[in-house]
Amino acid sequence: RFDNELWEELKPRMRDAGMNMVIIDLGEAVKYQSHPEIPVVDAWEVDHLKKEIAHLRQLGLEPIPKLNFSATHDLWLGKYSRMVSTPEYYQVCTDLINEVCDIFDKPRFFHLGMDEETYQHCTHFEYVVVRQFDLWWHDFLKLVNTVESNGSKAWIWSDYIWNHPELFEERMPKSVLQSNWYYGDEFGEEAEYVNAYHLLDKLGYDQVPTGSNYSIPTNFELTVDYCSKIIAPDKLKGFMQTPWKATLNKYRDHHLAAIEQVERARKKLEG
Repeated sequence: RFDNELWEELKPRMRDAGMNMVIIDLGEAVKYQSHPEIPVVDAWEVDHLKKEIAHLRQLGLEPIPKLNFSATHDLWLGKYSRMVSTPEYYQVCTDLINEVCDIFDKPRFFHLGMDEETYQHCTHFEYVVVRQFDLWWHDFLKLVNTVESNGSKAWIWSDYIWNHPELFEERMPKSVLQSNWYYGDEFGEEAEYVNAYHLLDKLGYDQVPTGSNYSIPTNFELTVDYCSKIIAPDKLKGFMQTPWKATLNKYRDHHLAAIEQVERARKKLEG
């Protein structure tokens, strides 16, 4: 689900708004040479993706790959999404991370997703996979090690900390970039999901707080305003806007509004 015409319009708009990075959720939309069984019919050729990466860099937009390995969001893996934590699964994950790092020419960051892997997020699924306890950590750290072996920094959604703050503090490497996310409009340390920004700061993690215009138009600007005040400047690495709509012409206004919100927040932050 991708309209190239809209994509071509959004790229310079992002640049003009002062944005400097684009996270590309690759999924099954690339014809991986290591696993040609994964991509959909109309997936991009690797050479086409490389040209897009080069163009983004020319525009001053740093391209960052994302493959979400959460068992709640890994349908893109096809048959391998039903082989989680098996030797074959581990090999496929390693192959894909290695290939993507090569395609992006050793990106600074590699977003691994890893959000919402709970039964509550799978209640409407026909096939449910949820890793817990040591198995979740084993698989997660295996992915992190593969990313780091390619010279990149692992980046994840931080919501694991919501339900497991003690384990997170004990086992989450400080090398992993954290993106807590909250899409509401009530900010304060007492708010359950907002509190994670405070906790991550207390624990000393690098953060990229994440907002969205998916449900509340003011969320991104509120996120920037709040987090820029409560996170240590040397640990605040930027902000991410996540529209959570497909890149389709029917959502054009939604995407343009997301970019405009970033521009307003940036100008306010810069004074």
